[in-house]
Amino acid sequence: MINFYQNNGKGFELAQTWTPKCWVCLECPSGEERKYLIDKLGVPEAFLNDIDDNDERPRREVEDDDWQMIVIRAPYRREDSLNDYSTVPLGFVFRGDVFVSVCNFKIDMLHDFVTYSVRKQITVANYYELIMRLMLSSSVWFLKYLKFINMQITALEAELQRFVRNDEIIQLQRLGNSLVYFETSLKGNDVLFYRMMHTKKINEVCDEELTEDVEIELKQAEETTSIYRNVARSMSSSYSSVISNNINATMKRLTSITLIIMFPTLIASLYGMNVPNYMENNNLAFVYIIGTSIVLSLVLFCILRKRNLF
Repeated sequence: MINFYQNNGKGFELAQTWTPKCWVCLECPSGEERKYLIDKLGVPEAFLNDIDDNDERPRREVEDDDWQMIVIRAPYRREDSLNDYSTVPLGFVFRGDVFVSVCNFKIDMLHDFVTYSVRKQITVANYYELIMRLMLSSSVWFLKYLKFINMQITALEAELQRFVRNDEIIQLQRLGNSLVYFETSLKGNDVLFYRMMHTKKINEVCDEELTEDVEIELKQAEETTSIYRNVARSMSSSYSSVISNNINATMKRLTSITLIIMFPTLIASLYGMNVPNYMENNNLAFVYIIGTSIVLSLVLFCILRKRNLF
C-alpha cells in the first residue's frame, strides 16, 4: 500500500498524488508500487532489495549520485497473534525532492505517527528531522510493546504459581525470544543514531531537543528490555527446575511403591510354585503368607518414610 503525505504545518496530511518533498510511505509494497518507485521516482533498486532483507541491520549508505538510504529496526506484532513480537527493517530512501519510507510489514507506528503529527501539528524542516521523529516513534512503540510483554509475563507468573505446566513455560520462552530481538534491534538503532549525530551535516540540521528526546527514549527502551529479558530468563529457568524437581519426586515415589510391592510379590511367587514348601498341608498357610507380606511391606514403608523417600 502506498500513501503520499504532505507536511503543511498541520502535521502530515494524506494527498492524492506525489508532489515534490512529500513523504511517500510504502507498507507491504506490491510489484507495481516497487516499479513506480524505480521508474517514476528513480529510487535505486539495490536499496529496495536491501530493505527486503528481514535481517537487515540498522545502517546508513550514500551513493555517488546523492541517493541516501537509512535503515532502522521497528517493533512489529503479528496480526494473527497477540503474543508474537519481533522487529522488522524500516528503510528511508531520499534525494532532492524525493523521500520514501519502505516497510514490508504493516506496523502500528507509522499510522500512529501520522495521527500524532496532525494532533500536535508537527512541522518538519528536513528529511533528517523526519527520520529522527520516526526513530523517536519507533522507540516509543518499543516501550508500548514492552508494557504488553511485561503484563503477559506477570500473568504467566501468576498462572505458574498455581499450576506448573509446559504451555506456560513455552509461552514464557517465546516472550523471552521476543525480548532478545528487541534488545538487539535497539542496540543497532542506538549505534546508528550516534553515527548520524557524529556526521557534521546531519548534526547541523537536526533539532537539539529532538535528538535529546530520541537518545533518552532509546536508552530507556534498551534498559527496560534488558530488565524484562533477565526477568523472563530467570522465571523460565526457575520453573523449568521446578518441573524437573517434580518429575524427580514422582519417579522417587514410584520407585518406593515398586519396592513396597516387591516383597508381597516375591513371597507370593515363592509359595505359589508347584514344589514342596512345607506349608502345602497347613490350613493357615494363606494367612501366614498374607500376614508376613503385610508386615514386611509396612516395615519397608516406615523405613522409606523416615528417609523421606516416600
